[in-house]
Amino acid sequence: MAREIDDVLALARRLAREAGAIQKGRYETGFRIDTKSRPVDLVTEVDHACEAHLVAALLRERPRDAVLAEEGRGTDTPGATYRWVIDPLDGTTNFAHGYPRFAVSIGVEREGEPAVGVVYDPLLDECYHATTGRGAFRNGQPIRVSRETAFDRALLATGFAYDKRENDDNLAEFRAVLKTARELRRDGSASLDLCYVACGRLEGYWEHKLKPWDVAAGGLIVREAGGRVTDRDGGPAWRSGGEIVATNGTLHDALLRVLSDAQRG
Repeated sequence: MAREIDDVLALARRLAREAGAIQKGRYETGFRIDTKSRPVDLVTEVDHACEAHLVAALLRERPRDAVLAEEGRGTDTPGATYRWVIDPLDGTTNFAHGYPRFAVSIGVEREGEPAVGVVYDPLLDECYHATTGRGAFRNGQPIRVSRETAFDRALLATGFAYDKRENDDNLAEFRAVLKTARELRRDGSASLDLCYVACGRLEGYWEHKLKPWDVAAGGLIVREAGGRVTDRDGGPAWRSGGEIVATNGTLHDALLRVLSDAQRG
């Protein structure tokens, strides 16, 4: 099985770089921007081009695998051993505005469990990857989470759901963490936030109302870098994206407490 996982990882890394090259080539050029569920929920022709490229390659090279992709080009393959969970352009709003924080995110499950994660930032040329039980890496070099143990010295990140105009989800939590941690960032790419936890640039990250493709790769990368990833209750339901909390591990319980206290008011 190790050889098979190596082959899957090699393909995921190659495809992430290919999709990243599409993004880099179209960055700050004229491209079509549309909306989906809400005016703030954007999709560009570059999202579609990247997804089409990735899915076509998987259909050609891994026709027996299932694919779950954000823009709907996935394939439901009954009985598939592997499922690819793809965000072809994570950080679409950033990309649309020329804000340099976006990535390709490719997670791969084997028999329903995380097996491979790859996140590629084409502007910084940083490729993060992990395979279950074998550690996490950036551009081939091992990475580890921060060793910080004090919450008031922690740098954390979060994000807000697309329905933020109708709901106050995360506002109380945002304020509580801002008042108790060293500093708080909101940069618009869940996969990169997770990778920044994995490599120690951040001590933690949380968000509501994401989707599986937002967290499939980054969540595994955090775990393999020695961090901890859970839902808001400290449980294993983070893979749905509905609630995710990721930290360096030592500050996980502290972040869960701050979030819980804020939610209770």
